[in-house]
Amino acid sequence: MALWPSERSSAHLYRGPRGKRNSEAPHLNDSSSPLSIFLLYFAETITLLVVETNRYYHDHLDRLDEGPAPQPDVTEAKMLVFLAVTIQMGHCIRDKLTDYWSRSYNFHTPFYGNAMKWDRFFHILRFLHFTDNRNEPDMRDENSDRLWKMRNLFQILNEKFSKFYSPFEHLAVDEGIVKFKGRVIF
Repeated sequence: MALWPSERSSAHLYRGPRGKRNSEAPHLNDSSSPLSIFLLYFAETITLLVVETNRYYHDHLDRLDEGPAPQPDVTEAKMLVFLAVTIQMGHCIRDKLTDYWSRSYNFHTPFYGNAMKWDRFFHILRFLHFTDNRNEPDMRDENSDRLWKMRNLFQILNEKFSKFYSPFEHLAVDEGIVKFKGRVIF
C-alpha cells in the first residue's frame, strides 16, 4: 500500500545526500570501470564464496574413502569467471546447462568454453556454499535462524550497500518479480 505524502511519518522522510557516498569510496568517479564498482560491493562476497566453497569441497573429500582425483581449489579469479558466466547465461537461455558448452552448430557460443571449461563450472556449481555447515543451528528450536545458510552473505551485502550507497528519495520495490505460490516460513 502506497503512502501519500500527508500519510508519511517524519521517520520515513529522506533527508540525506543521495547516490554514492564519496567519503566511503573517494577513488571512484565517472571514469571508473563497471568492474571496479562491482568489486566495491562484491569483493568480500567473492572471498566468502571461495572460502566456503573450498571448505565444503574438502569436507566432501574427507567423507569419501576413495574417489576421483582432487580438483584444485577455487580461486577468487575463477569465482569471478564463474559469476560472469552465470550472469551471461541469463542473456542466452538454453534448455540444459551443458548446452552452453555445446559445439553443435545450433548452440555453439565460444564465450562459455573460452571463459571456463564445463567440468570446472559444474564443479564450482556443485560445491558453491555461503557458510560452514558445521555451524548449523538446532532447527528444532523455534528461535533458530532459518536463514543461517545465507546469513553471512546477507550481512556482507547489507553492510556494503548501506556503506557505499544512499538511495534516492523515491524507490520502487517490487517483491513480486518472480511468480511464487509456495509459503516461506521466515
